[in-house]
Amino acid sequence: MKRVIVDYSKLTTDILDLLVEKYPDGYDHSDIISFKNSKGETVKAVEVRTDDTLFLVKISSQLQQTMEDYDSDDDDDDDRDDEFDEIEVSDNFDNE
Repeated sequence: MKRVIVDYSKLTTDILDLLVEKYPDGYDHSDIISFKNSKGETVKAVEVRTDDTLFLVKISSQLQQTMEDYDSDDDDDDDRDDEFDEIEVSDNFDNE
């Protein structure tokens, strides 16, 4: 399995989807993994997996905010979809 360490600033929408799905209420201390990187620095991360890749997403205050904002944006999109369902569409496009 491929292992990838990702900083929050490099997150793709696919990884954000996985994070929000796995940690819908945010992550806590039991979800955090600590390890030493190649420079000997301690890194804290949360883990998400796909079929072929293990992503370790570095923990930061910006990560939590990014997840919250992304989840909120998804909720807003869902609300907008509901609004579109309620609108009657006419085939007449008269410009008066």
